[in-house]
Amino acid sequence: MTETRDKAPFVQLSNGTLSASINPFGAELSSLRDADGRELMTDADPAFWRGRAPILFPIVGRLNDDVLWLDGDSYRMEKHGFARRSMFDPVDVTGTTASFRMTDNVETYAQFPFHFLLEISFAIADATLVMTATIGNSGDTPMPFSFGWHPAFAWPLPYGHPRDDHRIVFETEEPDMLKGLTPEGLIAEDRPTPVDGKILRLADALFERDALIWNPIHSRQLCYGANTGPQLDISFPDTPRLGIWTKPGAHYICIEPWQGIADPVGYQGDFCDKPGVMMLAPAAQHRIEMRVTVSG
Repeated sequence: MTETRDKAPFVQLSNGTLSASINPFGAELSSLRDADGRELMTDADPAFWRGRAPILFPIVGRLNDDVLWLDGDSYRMEKHGFARRSMFDPVDVTGTTASFRMTDNVETYAQFPFHFLLEISFAIADATLVMTATIGNSGDTPMPFSFGWHPAFAWPLPYGHPRDDHRIVFETEEPDMLKGLTPEGLIAEDRPTPVDGKILRLADALFERDALIWNPIHSRQLCYGANTGPQLDISFPDTPRLGIWTKPGAHYICIEPWQGIADPVGYQGDFCDKPGVMMLAPAAQHRIEMRVTVSG
């Protein structure tokens, strides 16, 4: 069956063990299924959130007043940037791999005055999906940017365990305070961590005040699922921050490795000076990877 959204055919990948469906609009991973066809991602119920796995570029989170400041000039940019609402061109598509590419255009340049390449690649091998972002500076001046992954996995996973049995187990202990968000989505006060050693037991009450934000996260991998049965092993070697988010009652949990973060309340500084912003030299490229493996 051919799926469409915004008149773009989805790209299907499969190796018999894992299958994925990617929407060129936003280069968004829209479905991830195990060998028995069980869906591992959100049902995208519009009563909660229609997103599935938006790409966050060139900002993560919200800017104060939705304004990006560069060298004294202001540019309007909505939460999480424009990549998630942009059409990507599929390139190098095979049965188990695909890449999606976008470059700057008149519309992006009005918000972000840089020449860039953004390529999002997917590859399935055994029971692992590898997602790789390649950010390139096509201009002749240094380019500031942030980037984030935002996949929404099924909660509960389709293996017969109730939501309350699900947890996240981090690679290492995570005792640090977390960052909180204002109702406008800006970074505000610190929050006590709900992590017990390495374990975060998932419950709707954790998200009554929006996302949990680790800034920084010490782990570079985690395991999501119930105590028994198949789980998702997730690695994010290139991103030093992590957001975990849902809307209470929804059927998903977003596990979001970030290079970047929302503006703190009152921040009016230059985007280049903001924590979490990387600088990319002319003609340089930077790669950011995330892996999801079905285990157990």
